[in-house]
Amino acid sequence: MGNDSLKARAQALLEQAGIHIGGDGPTDLIVHDERTYARVFAHGSLGLGEAYMDGWWDVDDLPGFFARVLDSHIDSSLRTLDTLIAHLKARFINMQRGEHAWDVGRQHYDLGNDLFEAMLGKRLVYSCGYWANATNLDDAQEAKLDLICRKLALKPGQRVLDIGCGWGEALKYAAERYGVSGVGVTVSQEQANYARDLCRGLPIDIRLQDYREIDERFDAVMSIGMFEHVGFRNYRTWFEVARRCLPVDGLALLHSIGSNGAPGRPDPWIEKYIFPNSVIPSSSQVTTALENLFVIEDWHNFGADYDRTLMAWLGNVDKAWPSLSASYDERFRRMWRFYLACSAGVFRSRRDQLWQLTLSPHGIPGGYRVPR
Repeated sequence: MGNDSLKARAQALLEQAGIHIGGDGPTDLIVHDERTYARVFAHGSLGLGEAYMDGWWDVDDLPGFFARVLDSHIDSSLRTLDTLIAHLKARFINMQRGEHAWDVGRQHYDLGNDLFEAMLGKRLVYSCGYWANATNLDDAQEAKLDLICRKLALKPGQRVLDIGCGWGEALKYAAERYGVSGVGVTVSQEQANYARDLCRGLPIDIRLQDYREIDERFDAVMSIGMFEHVGFRNYRTWFEVARRCLPVDGLALLHSIGSNGAPGRPDPWIEKYIFPNSVIPSSSQVTTALENLFVIEDWHNFGADYDRTLMAWLGNVDKAWPSLSASYDERFRRMWRFYLACSAGVFRSRRDQLWQLTLSPHGIPGGYRVPR
């Protein structure tokens, strides 16, 4: 198929989403290199992302562009061999076990704390904020941490496990505001080093450890933005670990991105450049994995808040780029903008959700009163 035919095909698809090639609207596509069309039709989202990274196309409102594309579902017309390969890897190979369990730490979370410090705001919390009563990112992240502590009904003297503790902010908050002690595990050396410094002087132990190795007793278990790296073949194991660490009257809170429908295919571009071996869970996978281990006391969805969180992160990176550019090149900047903007579009279109599940081993006697 010639390039003119490919361009015409692209225009016909994009018009279904109200997007025009060469238009003057904020979500209209400006193509700098005509090879873009062949690259996208050959490689789908991987080709689209790599062409953007190479400067082959631009759009003024990148998150808005993705929201339109996803709302209209025209991305389903770009299923390619790359997508199939990523799907087959997720389906038949356990990419989150053994040495692979450490891949995401090395490739993503060890990029550099300077990038994350610039992006994430006052607290290094790399997950969706809670914007119910917040007007800025820092307040939204503090509100999220407090919401988790209230859902877990934390009390002074309790011991808390944080599976995938990140830079230690959740445990620090819980220790300072609710008087608990805790253990946090991460597969990122950079995060572990930072978290140990952050939590110095508090009764918190930060470990560079695979969560499957944990076999201790805690009063509560939390996991914030880590379950996306577990992989569906390991979901049952994750819940078994949480269950064996809790007493009969304990509570667990799982904070995770979730998929609307059937188990999703990993996106090839995200898999290659951002989060290796990561898969978004479906509700059916989660409920099957926790059967006979937990009672679901509450299932809270505030996925629309992730759009606001991601837009705040994108704004922070853009603002900090003059200083970050000494460590990261222009191709990285475009890669990171594509990642954040595409993710914002996903949540704006409500294609993915943000779930907080509050779980008890046998059900809270008399019922669980849901904090919000």
